[in-house]
Amino acid sequence: MADELTVLFMPESAYGPTNNCVGIGDVLRRRGHRVVFAAEASWKGKLAPLGFEEDLVDLTPPAEDAAEQDAGQFWKDFIRDTAPEFRKPTFEQLDTWIKPVWEELISGAKYCEPRLKEIIGRVRPDVIVEDNVVCFPALTTAGVPFVRIVSCNPLEVKSPEVPPPFSGYPIDDRSRWRDFAAEYDRTHRALWEEFSAWCVAQGARPLPELEFIHEGDLNLYVYPEAADYPRELGAAWHRLDSSVRATDDSFELPGELRTGEGALIYFSLGSLGSADIELMRRVISVLGATPHRYIVSKGPLHEEIDLPGNMWGAEFVPQTQVIPLVDLVITHGGNNTTTESLHFGKPMVLLPLFWDQYDNAQRVDELGLGVRLDTYRFSAEQLTGAIDGLLGDTALRERLGKTGAEIRARDGVTLAADLIERAARA
Repeated sequence: MADELTVLFMPESAYGPTNNCVGIGDVLRRRGHRVVFAAEASWKGKLAPLGFEEDLVDLTPPAEDAAEQDAGQFWKDFIRDTAPEFRKPTFEQLDTWIKPVWEELISGAKYCEPRLKEIIGRVRPDVIVEDNVVCFPALTTAGVPFVRIVSCNPLEVKSPEVPPPFSGYPIDDRSRWRDFAAEYDRTHRALWEEFSAWCVAQGARPLPELEFIHEGDLNLYVYPEAADYPRELGAAWHRLDSSVRATDDSFELPGELRTGEGALIYFSLGSLGSADIELMRRVISVLGATPHRYIVSKGPLHEEIDLPGNMWGAEFVPQTQVIPLVDLVITHGGNNTTTESLHFGKPMVLLPLFWDQYDNAQRVDELGLGVRLDTYRFSAEQLTGAIDGLLGDTALRERLGKTGAEIRARDGVTLAADLIERAARA
């Protein structure tokens, strides 16, 4: 087509950001545009069947004898090895978990910079879209519009009006905000200064104060208006109430779950959180004693997880096809699952583990849209009580039904595609 655009996506190598880009990219692809993914190398063969071009990057030197990895395997391994840190308060995690994550992200950005420049020179995109939390200078110095997507909790876009990101602190109690921000400064300033200097050496602008990524010519963030924070962002920022892909496989409820008493509930700790086998087993043991039926996303270590008779599960389940069928979602609070649950009007029990999951869990809890529990210290009675309380709250279910209908009507993936097209042509 005469006005065909070439859109280059670079998502973080995790299912949440990648699935977000897949949903938006699918709309652009169906409009006749060329959509290329500069995803991390473990996504090889996963994106081409969806109609996208793959021009992939390594974030670390590939091992000479390495077998083909599962998609996002690097972060699955990282989460598995650092899981003990999740038992610490968020304040303590700043130094022992958040900072190491930034260090890994920065290392990957530095390693793949030459490859990204090659890809951009070869693909010649009209617009570049990044869904990540760290700067890749090649993406911002290519001479074409740069679009930043925030598919984490929007506290990532910092403001004195809202709690500091990664804290999980409430919005109506500022007593700990200043200390948390000061600890973030103490633990991260030297790393930020070094990374900003490296970005400048690659031809990029200096990074904003204590930020690891620039704003784009266009900035999109994924969060429903009904759960958003009370503040104003700049004119270059646009909210997508949700970003639900239409590429998931269809799903038919397994026969053993079609009948029986109790509610139908979806349980997922995400592709990364489910690597904590001890936690998965504990939650499943509590749920197995309830009268409800469960669909379980078992994750990469699925062979190590046995399910009782009131459950069905698989390594991966088509989440956007499953959530509409259930009465309740038990989740880690990842941004995709949180926003998709609200998109379909489902209450949540939240068991946050890391990064923005604490912020999502706190926001859902303080708005009365679900219940946040202490992930490693909840009692069986607290979990079952939260489930029964949410299932029995008729007013909440009606409220969420209306909220979900409003979110779906706003059609976030179409809005994102419209805005990206507009940016590319401007």
